[in-house]
Amino acid sequence: MFVGINPHPGSYRRGIPFSNNKMFWYLLNRSGIINEDIEDLRNDKNLRQIYKDKFLKAYNLNFTNIITRPSHDVSQLKRGEENSGRKRILRLISKDKPSVVCFIGKITYSKFTGNNNFGFGWQKDIHNSKVYVMHFPLRGEARVRIRELREINRATTHD
Repeated sequence: MFVGINPHPGSYRRGIPFSNNKMFWYLLNRSGIINEDIEDLRNDKNLRQIYKDKFLKAYNLNFTNIITRPSHDVSQLKRGEENSGRKRILRLISKDKPSVVCFIGKITYSKFTGNNNFGFGWQKDIHNSKVYVMHFPLRGEARVRIRELREINRATTHD
């Protein structure tokens, strides 16, 4: 399960997480978590089909956001707006029992826990699900994110 902070307005309109800038999809592909033709990931219509028909069913993956309201920047989010999302995500983890919950970026995990005292990588388990905080996919070197995603993938295949 991948957890983001909130959707970008472009991704929200498309109904496909991380579709405004498809870098996260490319990273998922390059890390081996998904196996799709790069041209299909670039095309919104094909990416929508991959997300709708394969992401959960074939890959056993899911995306969710702590805050469902779209914004261009996290600075536009209001204090406390994450509270209902925190409860919803805890229910999802308890119900779906994902082997790994990956929080995308430190801000996301901080909003979820209410704590800023942690680093990237493995965190304390939630309801028997392993927890990982990865770097945000749109800033910095791709190889760091690919390494993190491969580490997450290894943890899901070696349960």
